[in-house]
Amino acid sequence: MPQHEFYVDRLRSVMVALVILHHTAITYGAIGGWFWREVEPSGSPSGILLMLFCTTNQAYFMGFFFLLAGYFTPASLERKGYARFIGDRFLRLGLPLLAFVLILGPLTSGIVSLAQGDGFWPAIRSIWQHKQIINGPLWFAQALLIFSLLYSAWRAIFGPLLIRSDLSPRPLPDQRWWLMGALGVAATALAIRQFVPVSQNVFGLQLGYFASYIFLFAAGIAAWRYDWLRQLGWKQARPWFFTLVIVWPSLPSHRGRASGASQRRFRSAQQAFV
Repeated sequence: MPQHEFYVDRLRSVMVALVILHHTAITYGAIGGWFWREVEPSGSPSGILLMLFCTTNQAYFMGFFFLLAGYFTPASLERKGYARFIGDRFLRLGLPLLAFVLILGPLTSGIVSLAQGDGFWPAIRSIWQHKQIINGPLWFAQALLIFSLLYSAWRAIFGPLLIRSDLSPRPLPDQRWWLMGALGVAATALAIRQFVPVSQNVFGLQLGYFASYIFLFAAGIAAWRYDWLRQLGWKQARPWFFTLVIVWPSLPSHRGRASGASQRRFRSAQQAFV
């Protein structure tokens, strides 16, 4: 394995730990959709800190996973070929997703219903009668499976042949291109949320977040093809780091104005989810 991929694995491990902390924060007072709440969201100091933690995470951390997934996808496809790659995606992503939808999702919902005093089996019967599909945290596997299939189709129709697709190192795009990309993602996300608000699921996916997910998955593919990660350094990251330092402190004021409506939306989503 090339040396530069070891730090990617470490980053991925850190992000997995962050996902666990994120859902733990939701359990104990932050806003968000999850199976169980020990503490409801509130304006208490601890609640505000947990909301700020989750809101900050939501701005980037799942997009980061899609970036890494996109980075490793082309090499996997070229090494395995279309048939083996697609079969592997269904095995690694589709099978766990199916297991959660058929077993773990209903089981978890039944346990939550039992703890709330509504009974285990009534919840299970309701799920089957209404044909509810509970994908839970496996929504990421569902989305990544869709992205992988779409990339395979695009590659087969429009992309270079697998046997002719060598790396083509290119310089990192100028900062203004990243700025234009960020503005484009923001505008697209805003447009999507006019029709599919945040916390509203479509086939188990919150499409309001998918503008950044799609962009970052594609950016990951380009990063592998053009060898951008090797070129990435403090010089390229510095402007965005200082932008973060300047903008991030304003987040609590925006969060405070929107927290009431957000809590109501997320409570409604949680009830539908569970």
